[in-house]
Amino acid sequence: MSLASPSKAGALWKGKEKATDDAYDDLTPVITYRHILSQSLGVKDPLRVVALCDSDAFYAACEQVRLGLDPNVPMVVQQWEALIAVNYPARKFGISRMDRVKDAKKRCPELIAVHVATYKEGQKEPGYWDDVDSHTHKVSLDYYRRESMKIINMFKENLPGGEIEKASIDEAFIDFTRPVREKILERYPYLAEVPHDAPNGIDSPLPPPPPISWNAIGFLVPVTPSESAGNEGEELLRGEDDDSTTWHDVALSIAAELMDQIRKEVHTKLGYTTSAGISRNKFLAKLCASYKKPNSQSILRNTAIPNYLRPLPFQKIRFLGGKLGDALAKEYDVSTVGDLLTISLEEMQRKFGENSIWVYELLRGIDRSEVKEKSAMFKSMLASKNLPKPITNPSEGHHWLRVLAAELALRLKDSREASPNLWPKTIVLHARKGYETARSKQASFPFVRDITVDVISAIADKLWKEVTGDAKSVYVTNVQLAFTNIEATEAGQQSIEGFFRSKGSIHQILKRNHEEGDSTEGQSLGSGSKPRSKSSDPPNDDSSVSFVCGRCGKRVVLPDKGEQSDEDGGAEARQAGVLAVLRMEHDDFHFAQDLAKSSGADISSSKGSSPSRATKRRKKQVEPKGIAKFFRKK
Repeated sequence: MSLASPSKAGALWKGKEKATDDAYDDLTPVITYRHILSQSLGVKDPLRVVALCDSDAFYAACEQVRLGLDPNVPMVVQQWEALIAVNYPARKFGISRMDRVKDAKKRCPELIAVHVATYKEGQKEPGYWDDVDSHTHKVSLDYYRRESMKIINMFKENLPGGEIEKASIDEAFIDFTRPVREKILERYPYLAEVPHDAPNGIDSPLPPPPPISWNAIGFLVPVTPSESAGNEGEELLRGEDDDSTTWHDVALSIAAELMDQIRKEVHTKLGYTTSAGISRNKFLAKLCASYKKPNSQSILRNTAIPNYLRPLPFQKIRFLGGKLGDALAKEYDVSTVGDLLTISLEEMQRKFGENSIWVYELLRGIDRSEVKEKSAMFKSMLASKNLPKPITNPSEGHHWLRVLAAELALRLKDSREASPNLWPKTIVLHARKGYETARSKQASFPFVRDITVDVISAIADKLWKEVTGDAKSVYVTNVQLAFTNIEATEAGQQSIEGFFRSKGSIHQILKRNHEEGDSTEGQSLGSGSKPRSKSSDPPNDDSSVSFVCGRCGKRVVLPDKGEQSDEDGGAEARQAGVLAVLRMEHDDFHFAQDLAKSSGADISSSKGSSPSRATKRRKKQVEPKGIAKFFRKK
């Protein structure tokens, strides 16, 4: 595999192609009219600007807003006796999340400690209780999730042209590239036209940029750090190195203005302070977001990247810690990013495989990952409880099932407020002893008009009985209840409740048709329809009232259109809704058959039949090579 030539400098690395040191000399790219006029250049855009916005001491801030407390009051959020959040006034007393509540109060007697909300049996929603007990209650983070979504939605409202990716409950990446380009063309309209005397036409470099005033838009990471750089209260801005200003610096300054406006809006309307890092990619934005905290933003220019990265302990960088970091430190006897810069790409790939080019690039501030908005639709929802006191009697499990059911009910309701068509197809129960493999059972989850704790816990109770069987005693240290296969139903299925009100549940329809002898292949499910003759009547091939199963080839047909009233104009919607449920019922039928066959195969295998060669091959695991072995899942 040949080395990349110098002419490929700055090109996006693809596949496992090797590259030379020259390929990463991209801190001062030549920006042309093509770049400024292009609509989309992706991660290789030399004017790309990304920010990471982080809510300050988020859980503590949520409780401070909820209780209407002065933000200068020292406060912590506790989970049982441990701390999960410490606000900045409390940190001045040396309190950290490593402390216990009683130790924190010794350091700061006026400290306010708020216990996180919990679920308890008999309550539909989590609350703040005086009798909180880990033996009977379960922690809830629902309030924090809702507040997090308020912040994300405010980002979207204030930056309609930007791409926003929620990174965690208190962090979000924002790609400012498109709105910044629009602002540049608005402020400097002479860039919108390629000069007639431009030597290379649209590929000619842009004229020199105007000077930038960095005042009042954040902290500028210095190109040449001094010993005092980073001390609290020190101003690092004020037009440093204006003679070397680039058009990317102009883009950074505009993004900083926009980010500052958004942060002020969040503070004014929601009461939360945030800190942000602004640079050319996600990795650097996240890294410099903590440069000055709280309630601030830091700007990392391209020219400041080398000196900012070199002294950093590389094992503190995300993904470069753990086993991979230990291996790199041991192999090369190094501790900082600067130490690793002496290792050539060829040497690193020889020791850690060709994919280690990712590490090589990261150390030089290169990150190819895009900012992508994540879907709001979850494929699954999990409520879990590690039990401080193991369940030893099967009857003790019902208490925790109701607690977990309350969490699932609330989370599903919240999700359906944003996406009314969401519904889970399956509910799953896991019960585990210590670190052993969990025993699991699952069942189809029916569509109901009112999502209640009773509905969910009733199904969970049946699954619990299947898991525990006739056992008189058990030993369970962890219980999990989950919705899986959550999907957005087909158009019109949201009207399915209206069909149920007039026709009854789909199970009742099937039962009624079966009793009336109307269950032959291809015939209608309507209670008054006549049996269809296979020889005389062709099957209904209208896709709006029927479907053909891809597995068995059978056609399932809805009741005749003529039987359905359209007084409310919703007949077609009801048809689509019921057809979607019929599909689900039919899929469940095949799933049950597959399960039965699988069980039968397991039984026959246990009776002495030897495993096939294919089975043996499946059991044999291939040992990952190179850098991949450091990211193995246990």
